[in-house]
Amino acid sequence: MRGPLLAAAGGAMGGAGGPLARTIRAKLTAALQPTHLEVRDDSPRHGGPPGAETHFGVLVVSGRFAGLPLLQRHRLVHEALRAELAGPLHALQVTARTPQQWQSDPRAPPAPPCLGGSKR
Repeated sequence: MRGPLLAAAGGAMGGAGGPLARTIRAKLTAALQPTHLEVRDDSPRHGGPPGAETHFGVLVVSGRFAGLPLLQRHRLVHEALRAELAGPLHALQVTARTPQQWQSDPRAPPAPPCLGGSKR
């Protein structure tokens, strides 16, 4: 098996991302040893100032999720990012799959639409 693919966050999964994106990537990598990880910064879609880093989506593929219900998978992600969720991270969309699930459907779900916030 090849090493993990760690996709960066930005408008289109490319680039290094900001400091919070890098922290999210590092913490999820350390906690879950993912075989695939995508970190998407959705903050610009939510009307925040440039560089706000408040809204993220993550796609985590890890063998640690095997046999766990979806709620427990999300709890593992949230536990790894506890400090960020208590501070600068306002919203987090989590997609947590096993390697087998990812192999059968290797597509990331689309980002959810913004439902309010400072745009109203």
